[in-house]
Amino acid sequence: MIISIQNAEYKGDYKINFLFSDGVEKSIDFSPFLKNAKNPMTKKYLDKKLFQSFTLQFGDINWNDFEMCFPIWDLHEGNI
Repeated sequence: MIISIQNAEYKGDYKINFLFSDGVEKSIDFSPFLKNAKNPMTKKYLDKKLFQSFTLQFGDINWNDFEMCFPIWDLHEGNI
């Protein structure tokens, strides 16, 4: 089965609630990932306005033309 993201809703701080095409919902807190990032291209998303600027394209979440993105299955499983 191919899983896609149907909806992604910003919930405050660095949390996003996801609804996947199979009906699964997950709320993911990206703060540990962002705070532990070594790459400055990733760390810059600690700016909450920049973090909130995500879009959904082709069933996937991305920031700034896929500058930061995650495998859909990892998000589905709650692993980032």
